[in-house]
Amino acid sequence: MNPLLQNPVYNALISGDRHLSFGEGNVKYFDEQVSPFAGFEHGYEKGFSDLYDIFTTGRKIIYAAPFQIPQPAGWQLQHNLKGLQFVYEPGSELKTEFPNIVPLDERDIDQMVQLAKLTKPGPFGTGTIKFGSYYGIFDNEKLVAMTGQRLHVQNFTELSAVCTHPDYTGKGYANSLLQHQLNIILKNNQQPFLHVRKDNTRAIEIYQRLGFTVSGNMNFYFMKKQ
Repeated sequence: MNPLLQNPVYNALISGDRHLSFGEGNVKYFDEQVSPFAGFEHGYEKGFSDLYDIFTTGRKIIYAAPFQIPQPAGWQLQHNLKGLQFVYEPGSELKTEFPNIVPLDERDIDQMVQLAKLTKPGPFGTGTIKFGSYYGIFDNEKLVAMTGQRLHVQNFTELSAVCTHPDYTGKGYANSLLQHQLNIILKNNQQPFLHVRKDNTRAIEIYQRLGFTVSGNMNFYFMKKQ
């Protein structure tokens, strides 16, 4: 695993996503409506203590790490999602024409949030669109599939929020949206990466067919300040 991607949240918050970053020193986080992710420099032992002092009771965060961590004092561990990190290795030829894919903007936020609630690709709030590069597919006026970007870690860009309405699966929408995003990221001289639950075999098969390879494990710790 590339050293930058061993601590992807913190490294995004001090590089490509620093315009969305809050916090001081070794501890950084996003606005909760953008993303519940929070992070700190590897080896900084006061990270969770500092976050505890920053947030009010009940604040939820997600901490991402490729290793197991002990439960930090003052934080309730609600869920440990075991995932995989994939990095794209260029090689396969990508489509270049996507007539049914359109950019999404603030007017689409309500539908984006509803689609994310239905399909559960990961945390998605009313401000998540600020990560940029969100695109979707509509059936008349109904948003039925989308994807976008999330963490921007120096020369790495994460694909995220890959979701298709259950009534529209099997039409190749996710594959088209992924290829569309790959084209955008590669044209910006960035290397695509993504995260996926270990048990999401269907998505993993799609990613591997497109040219993604496993970089390593990534654990997502969903925690709430007590």
